[in-house]
Amino acid sequence: MYIKIQFVNPESTKIGGDIGEEEEEEEEEEEEEVDQVEEDQEEEEEVDQVEEDQEKEDQEVDQVEEDQEKEDQEENQEEDQEEDQEENQEENQEENQEEDQEEDQEEDQEEDQEEEDQEGNWNY
Repeated sequence: MYIKIQFVNPESTKIGGDIGEEEEEEEEEEEEEVDQVEEDQEEEEEVDQVEEDQEKEDQEVDQVEEDQEKEDQEENQEEDQEEDQEENQEENQEENQEEDQEEDQEEDQEEDQEEEDQEGNWNY
């Protein structure tokens, strides 16, 4: 004849061999929780890295925009200087032409006056 002996765990209403299965299930649940926590941490780190990369990219874009703005300002400044220079040159040319014309007129008048004076001397 054959006799089976089973021990009762005071924490459980189950008998004998079921207790090991419960402990295994609890350990598996704990391992799953730990795995889930680790996965969550990895996801957070990935999100942090993506945010950091985006921030760097945004900074680079800002820098490029700043550089472009500076370049545009410099170009505008150069264009303004060139325009001012051209205007000044034109004004100076006009002034010089006017002065030259006035000098020429004065010289012509003086010559005419001298000729008249000489002609007047011949008449007497």
